[in-house]
Amino acid sequence: MWRATILLTQLPSIVRMYFFASLLFSGAAIALAHAEEAKRDASQPYFNIYQGPNEQDSIINDPSTQLDYTLSGGEAHPNPYMADRLGTTGPLLISSTNLIESLAHFVRERVPERTVHAKGGGAHGWFEVTTPVGANYSMASVFSEVGKRTPVTARLSTIAGNLGNADTVRDLRGLAFKLRTEDGILDWVFLNHPVFWLRDPAKFPHFIRSQKRNPQTNTVDYNVMRTMTDLGTPYGFRHMSGWSGNTFRAVKADGSWVYIKTIAVTDQGIRNNTNDEAIVQAGVSPDFGVQDLYDSIAAGNYPSWTIYWQIMTPQQAENYKCLMLEWLVEDVPYQEIGRITLVQNPTNHFAEVEQIGFDPANMPYGLEASADPTLQARLFAYADAQRYRTGVNGRQLPINCPLNPVANFLRDGAMNFNNQGNRPNFWSQQDLLGLAPRPYNDDNHTIWTGGAVKYLSVPSEIDFDQPRIFWNGLSERDQNNLISNVIWHLGQASDMAIRTKQCQLFQHVNETLGQAIAMGVNVTL
Repeated sequence: MWRATILLTQLPSIVRMYFFASLLFSGAAIALAHAEEAKRDASQPYFNIYQGPNEQDSIINDPSTQLDYTLSGGEAHPNPYMADRLGTTGPLLISSTNLIESLAHFVRERVPERTVHAKGGGAHGWFEVTTPVGANYSMASVFSEVGKRTPVTARLSTIAGNLGNADTVRDLRGLAFKLRTEDGILDWVFLNHPVFWLRDPAKFPHFIRSQKRNPQTNTVDYNVMRTMTDLGTPYGFRHMSGWSGNTFRAVKADGSWVYIKTIAVTDQGIRNNTNDEAIVQAGVSPDFGVQDLYDSIAAGNYPSWTIYWQIMTPQQAENYKCLMLEWLVEDVPYQEIGRITLVQNPTNHFAEVEQIGFDPANMPYGLEASADPTLQARLFAYADAQRYRTGVNGRQLPINCPLNPVANFLRDGAMNFNNQGNRPNFWSQQDLLGLAPRPYNDDNHTIWTGGAVKYLSVPSEIDFDQPRIFWNGLSERDQNNLISNVIWHLGQASDMAIRTKQCQLFQHVNETLGQAIAMGVNVTL
């Protein structure tokens, strides 16, 4: 460079001028060329924020042998066990990013346990319409034609127990199905118990706590008659049926409607453990329900449930004794609408079973809630439970996400990864979000005849009708097992007043039942 400068100074001035001019303009030309290359179509994003998630999705099923270990930011790291320290005997250093990241994530890798339905298994499959009954009473497209299939994810669970409980503990059970319809999510939440436990929703937390651990002894108490039969210890999750418990409404395109209850009847047949069998199985195979469901699907033995509706017109309902109790089959027969079949095990239990959330308020047009007080409370409580567990944006998780477009004004919040782009976060008149036409007028679906009151239900003889029907419908073997199961559990109560009161309740259901239990727990009635 020094030699080139010497040579240039020896050139005539005019030559030097042309030389520097050529350098200037050639440099400008190069800069201009770079600027042209840097130009892009402003309508196309320079960077796609979903490129990263898409890349992670593309390798989700790749075997470990095809990948190299990295930190969570994607940076390569030599060894997952490696840490920085001073020499081979000195202290660790805070520059040990891998160690710090690993420990920090470890103590945060659990979402809060479900207060209800903590322990369960799940799988994927479909709901298939098998009859025109659904379409005859509801405009929901999920029922529109026989043979139509809708993707489903199911979660089957115990109810009161903790996440670590054995699957065979004496408990009620839950069956929940998430249908991803073309008109949005439809969540069916069922119990293996045809009657919901209470009529006053404020009693719900009290009831659940009564089924959980005693605050002093940390042991479990039970107080549900049906659970004391062998139905309280089902053989896994595949051999139990489920009932919606609450009453809903099915609505046609013309606005006419009927009351419905939905039932899922196991096609595997009812199978239960005795008390002794459940105790043994809890010790030998505490995760039997989850394992049995997984193994049956892996073997191609796909479990299924036939879905029925019980249907009642508003006029019939006005004369029925209690809409919130079980509708007896002889009064309101089952009508088949379809079948749920589970054919695919989860690839990742946490992502597909633990993070899934259900909400009975998730219903497309053609299905509506009734005025049932416990259902009205559940319409809030279920969704709010999931907001607590997986956050306000939990419905953006892949397992909870609908298959049709979502467009609204629910934005931001923790862990939001689909914030609806640059659309306004309010109902802007400059970029007006469209409105789907209201398919029917539901203004006259419920006509109220009274004012607002503070209400609490009062127990009456009607509350004993169905326990009596249930008792009388049991076989002699099941009646004997109910008696022995109650004696086994109630006999552990040290307070004789509790024993006496419970025996009196059973006696009010049936004299023989009450006296047999009283004799077994040393109570005189």
